Amino acid sequence: MGRPHRHVYPGGTRFEITTRCIHGRYLLPATNHYRSIAIGIMARAKELYPVELYAFGGLRNHIHWLLGASDVDVLANYVGYVKSNLAREAGRIVDWREKFWGRRYRAIEISDEEEAWITRLRYVLSHGPKENLVLRCRDWPGLQCIDALVEGKPLEGFWQDRSLEYEANRRGKEVKADTFVHPYTLELDPLPCWRHLSREERQHRIASIVEEIDAESARRVVLGGTTPLGAAEIRRQHPHDRPARSKRSPAPAVHAASKVVREQLKTAYRLFVEAYREAASRLRAGDYDVEFPPGCFPPPRPFVSSDAGSPCCRAGPQRAPG
Repeated sequence: MGRPHRHVYPGGTRFEITTRCIHGRYLLPATNHYRSIAIGIMARAKELYPVELYAFGGLRNHIHWLLGASDVDVLANYVGYVKSNLAREAGRIVDWREKFWGRRYRAIEISDEEEAWITRLRYVLSHGPKENLVLRCRDWPGLQCIDALVEGKPLEGFWQDRSLEYEANRRGKEVKADTFVHPYTLELDPLPCWRHLSREERQHRIASIVEEIDAESARRVVLGGTTPLGAAEIRRQHPHDRPARSKRSPAPAVHAASKVVREQLKTAYRLFVEAYREAASRLRAGDYDVEFPPGCFPPPRPFVSSDAGSPCCRAGPQRAPG
């Protein structure tokens, strides 16, 4: 099966983004230091490529983001910037110099239904207790945003300008350690279904979700007779290790609460793919003026060597794949 086509419909589309470390290894440190680095990277990326970021979380081998983008370029550039910088910074910490991410990120569209958003938010926030790693959501020592969502605490981090740092080192300049470190505060956007609510009401609703997750975790521990791994043991895991078995299940085409809306979103995507494939077929046939559906990455034009003759035969500017 081919990879899903990157797309953003006119007016913007909202997604759950998932990216996983190679082999499922624990390459994402569960420390406050790394959390500050990651928050700074996400904040700088949001400044450069303005997406709507609603929530984020995950474990030591994968990350989830709930976000909205107005354009497919913005979506690809934001996620690409965050992933590349996270890989370099985490690789320095855990001494990993090989390929960092297992595959390209997966973007699954989320419907506008309130129930769909609550389900996805609950899923993102519950990873630590759900996997019996910690008892409560807030106990997760890795990347998370619960305090910001529930209490409004600022998400403060920093971004280090490695390019300027490298140039200074290359020239042998003596500079302070924090010369190229810039503080950033990451602002989260309200869930689309709760924009009309006050900040206090949104915080109250999210606090109720977190309390429900913690209560379910406590019941599961009592009934199952198990003890969560705990933050200290999580930090002792070697970052190059990986789970003995990884859960593998097919990703849904879309996230929707009702069958009717789910089928509507799937139909819209199917029509988009049909239009894309028709345009791609015409491009392969030599129609270089063909128009692709809005909100996608057209395939690259055929390569033409420099001695091919007429300038009109040369391919136009290449666009990056989605």
